[in-house]
Amino acid sequence: MDDAVAVVLFVAVTTYAVFGGADFGAGFWDLVAGGAARGAAPRALVDHAIGPVWEANHVWLIFALVVLWTAFPEAFASITLTAFVPLMLVALGIVLRGASFAFRKSLFRTSQRRAFGAIFAFSSVLVPYGMGAVAGAIASGRVPAGGEAGDPWSSWINPTSVVGGVLAVTVGAYLAAVYLISDARRLADDAMVDYFRRRAIAAAIIAGPVALLGIVVLRSDARYLFDGLASRALPLVLLSSLCGIGSLVLLLRRSPRGARLLAMGAVASIIWAWGVAQWPYILPTSLEVAAAAAPQATLITVLVVFGVATVVILPSLGLLYFLDQRSLLPAEGLDALPPSRGSASLP
Repeated sequence: MDDAVAVVLFVAVTTYAVFGGADFGAGFWDLVAGGAARGAAPRALVDHAIGPVWEANHVWLIFALVVLWTAFPEAFASITLTAFVPLMLVALGIVLRGASFAFRKSLFRTSQRRAFGAIFAFSSVLVPYGMGAVAGAIASGRVPAGGEAGDPWSSWINPTSVVGGVLAVTVGAYLAAVYLISDARRLADDAMVDYFRRRAIAAAIIAGPVALLGIVVLRSDARYLFDGLASRALPLVLLSSLCGIGSLVLLLRRSPRGARLLAMGAVASIIWAWGVAQWPYILPTSLEVAAAAAPQATLITVLVVFGVATVVILPSLGLLYFLDQRSLLPAEGLDALPPSRGSASLP
């Protein structure tokens, strides 16, 4: 029973990474888009792409936290007590990001729009970095068992956490660029298709060396996880690599239709590789999943609620994404696009 709930937890984490990660990645491209005139078109596309779905994407984060808190309370207590600083920054970033994204579209002064836009963009980098740092703290065994607090600083300021944070930002930017290519294609905006295709390629090329650096860091700083990735989780690592390479090849060949699915597969595979490599521990190497699990009745309740949510909530989210991908929802951000989008001069 505890194994089944652990799988549910990782399903939630994976889904949030694939959808929420791209959401934050879009904010990264907002950050580096340039000045008001130069960055108007990409920022308008970002607004149009994430406007209908950004709140729905956070459902997966809430669900993951509730499952962890309910089904594995000892691990939840240890993680939150140890990593309360980055988790507080993540929570603050999510609130500021959402508020600034909503407010900046309602303002008329350029200075105010820039201020809220800067908050949105900076928070879009802060949140995934903080989450990656927390994942690094867990993976490197710096979160103790027993609901005890580890060191509040070295737990997330260490080589594994730094690499995890940088990789989270990079992967989110890569996913967002690939997704935004599809949004630009739906809008028949050839300039934006090429703009984000180049950035997706750049992000993919950067993510590769960061991942290789992560392997070196894990070997010395998180040995248990490294050994798991090199053995039982190796097929998933290879699958992630093949998906990433395949996505990059399609982007280079200007055939991005399958690149989105391959990019999602690359991210999902590496997250599951982390879970398999860490098994049977939820906190390596001090707390196993079975030992951390709540009573049987609680686990059954979690699975029942998950089943009900699958029947009730998933169709609603599926309909939302379907309507969004078919451009059947009210458009957001298109008013900021230059009149001659197809011929816009972009770097």
